[in-house]
Amino acid sequence: MDVKHYTYRVIWSEEDQEHIGLCTEFPSLSWLDADMDRALHGIIGTVAEVVADMQANGENVPSPMSDRTYSGRFAVRVPPMVHRKLALEAAEKGVSMNRLVSAKLAM
Repeated sequence: MDVKHYTYRVIWSEEDQEHIGLCTEFPSLSWLDADMDRALHGIIGTVAEVVADMQANGENVPSPMSDRTYSGRFAVRVPPMVHRKLALEAAEKGVSMNRLVSAKLAM
């Protein structure tokens, strides 16, 4: 498993006055550093250590989001009035509600 396939980001922490390296697939892990690049490399190294430890202990390791496949389908429950508003808007535009909602989500 290549730990560089995981989803990383670096954000600034006003409270800590440092950059925080984060990994989406391991939300409990972080790495603080004054330097942005070191924060990124720090979190990658931390994830690598955790993954190695999990593998050594026979634990299930999360798959990277980038390696997952997505069907393109998901269901969303909305209040009846929102459903009605979307149906009316789709009808007025001459498109399916699916196309209308998909376009809105893509914005």
